[in-house]
Amino acid sequence: MGEVVLAAKITHVPSMFISELDGPNKGCRKAAIDGLAEIGARIRKLGTDTIVIADTHWLVNAGYHINANSDCSGLYTSTEFPHFIRNLEYDYVGDEELGQSIAETATELGTFTRCHSDIPSLGLQYGTLVPLKFMGIDKKIRIVSIAAWIYDAELSESRIMGEAVRNAIEASGKKVAFLASGSLSHRIAPNQVVDEHLFKNSSPFNEKTDHMVLDMWQRGEIQEFLKMLPQYARDCSGEGNMHDTAMLFGLLGWDDYNGQGEILTDYFPSSGTGQCNVVFPVT
Repeated sequence: MGEVVLAAKITHVPSMFISELDGPNKGCRKAAIDGLAEIGARIRKLGTDTIVIADTHWLVNAGYHINANSDCSGLYTSTEFPHFIRNLEYDYVGDEELGQSIAETATELGTFTRCHSDIPSLGLQYGTLVPLKFMGIDKKIRIVSIAAWIYDAELSESRIMGEAVRNAIEASGKKVAFLASGSLSHRIAPNQVVDEHLFKNSSPFNEKTDHMVLDMWQRGEIQEFLKMLPQYARDCSGEGNMHDTAMLFGLLGWDDYNGQGEILTDYFPSSGTGQCNVVFPVT
């Protein structure tokens, strides 16, 4: 029987790249990088076979989509932030078997999903690539990337996707880590002042709500959080409408889950958004 060995909500902020460059911002995202490095270390220590990432930077329409190409390699430049992420080389191996099983299971449960394993030109998005880089993942661990910015889907469908991921993993005989890659609040600061918000949230309301959510996660108040998730995603502009978060808690058991979040990277604002690295014990 397969098992979920690790589950986490993680950041993928592009400013981690400038944090590594000489200049006035060198080291500015050290805490975020260290948090991802710790998650990567845990993943390797647990003997993980595959990492499944819910990527809020992969926008899709008409159903859910999974990238499980056997050859997940390429050269990536962000069209959104080409001044942060440019010419990023990557070379991973997709887990076609698990990706297809997730798609079939999700479809059977009512969330229609396609798995793509024969489109080499379907590259990975940076919600997948950035965490993998800073976690230090190589081709020894396979990759499955799930689109988590679903334009026309309900959060209830992503809850089903999370359940499908768990079911497919348990049927696979593999050890798998699941990562929800996306921010908390995600209202990027207006263009004229965005450069002034590298270390600030764009909204005091969003920042206070983010802190409240993290407190709820640490206390294990998951049922209360899930009741407010749709409004939180809407009113605080959650990244990708927080479909990654719905998948995460669907995988963990939704309102039957009573675990407490472990914060590896304390809350930090970035370009107007709210960010964190939090690991949830798998029960």
